[in-house]
Amino acid sequence: MNTQAWLRFRTSARPGRGASRGGAPVALAAALAAAALTTGVLAPPAASAAARPDAVQQGLNGLVRTDGLPAALASVKDRAGRTRNYTAGVGDLATGAKVPSDGRVRIGSNTKTFTAVVVLQLVGEGKIGLDDKVDTHLPGVVRGEGIDGRDITVRQLLQHTSGLPDYEGDVEQDILGHRYFEPRDLLDIAFQHKADFVPGKGWEYSNTNYVVAGLIVQKVTGRPLAEAIEARVIKRIGLRHTSFPAPGDMTIREAHPRGYHRESAGAPLRDVTEIDPSAAWAAGQMTSTNSDLNRFFTALLAGELLPEAQLAQMRTTVPIGDTGAGYGLGLMSRPLSCGGVYWGHGGDIPGYETRGGVTDDGRAAVNVAVTSIPTDRAGAEHVDGIVDTALCR
Repeated sequence: MNTQAWLRFRTSARPGRGASRGGAPVALAAALAAAALTTGVLAPPAASAAARPDAVQQGLNGLVRTDGLPAALASVKDRAGRTRNYTAGVGDLATGAKVPSDGRVRIGSNTKTFTAVVVLQLVGEGKIGLDDKVDTHLPGVVRGEGIDGRDITVRQLLQHTSGLPDYEGDVEQDILGHRYFEPRDLLDIAFQHKADFVPGKGWEYSNTNYVVAGLIVQKVTGRPLAEAIEARVIKRIGLRHTSFPAPGDMTIREAHPRGYHRESAGAPLRDVTEIDPSAAWAAGQMTSTNSDLNRFFTALLAGELLPEAQLAQMRTTVPIGDTGAGYGLGLMSRPLSCGGVYWGHGGDIPGYETRGGVTDDGRAAVNVAVTSIPTDRAGAEHVDGIVDTALCR
């Protein structure tokens, strides 16, 4: 199993996590990855298909009491179509305020699925070809050591098979609070590194792929990426609590729990609610709620956002090692402990982690958010386990 590759998915859109290439944070997260995917069963023993009806609430309580996360939220649509929102912990450690039910959070790399949907809509309209070379739309932009946009396709960008190096480890977390990044700035950082592999000859999670994809959307539509996502996805399916923050907007709209960061297990929590998310851009800048994410992934799998042909392409995956998980075009399948798979993405960004998805038949959906990224293997397993619990019961 390629645990480093999986790490780059699980720690998605977490700019400045402090990981240098080959550094200690990579080793820690690789251990998280190996633990989370052992035998393809994501749930801890208490989170089984036979769990009691309130097992989701018990799981959230455990994230707060045992794993030390400030707050946890979940929205669950069961197989009968009933929806329930859950909360645990404290929404603001300074004031002791309650966690707002279905509060808004930063959703990190779930943004990639929104970006991929817009690209695939443009494919369906004949404006982009999945096998178009990047240079068809962005001539001369993607260049570096072993990097050439004349050799990389749009499909490879969306599926992380391009070989483009990630810029994430070079963006220090301490500058997130005050620096705005243009997308081209992120490419300049990424292309200081050589290609990870020849295009089409490997799989490696890289936020750089989605920065390039976002630039293609802007070139083809002639409008900002945020406008394309707003018109083509958010408004189309009525997501009332989802947005792509405007340049310079460091706040989270509407009721939300505050987000926190700790450098390592046992370290003090630091409030990082207000950051400039531009370092994530098309790869992870958006905010939403658990229920809106459930609505988004349900609508996507039901064919409300893409024609049948493009949805089929999106669901065509490449394996991620021997984990049983697969990565499609901005969409991921993961095994369930009760059999079958679920579809979603997930995302990390300073202060927040989100995990969730929709069963293959679309009948059940769940999204879980926590207000600090777990620092150890147990916490990571427990978040994933709650998703498995809710989808399997």
